[in-house]
Amino acid sequence: MKNLGSFIAILGLASIALFFFDYELKILGWINNWGENIAWTIRGGLVVIGAVLFFMAPSDKEPEETA
Repeated sequence: MKNLGSFIAILGLASIALFFFDYELKILGWINNWGENIAWTIRGGLVVIGAVLFFMAPSDKEPEETA
């Protein structure tokens, strides 16, 4: 789940960064069809949802047993 969360957050951050250079990721090209405010909402939502998934996912490490 951490991998999915980090992927979604990076996707949102890349979309935000590329917007300022008049580029857009192909996978997110459709968001500009709904207007600029909705596009910014979707970009921000991607970052927030990705961060939530990343931080709420259980840790991959197993607790170490002390003997």
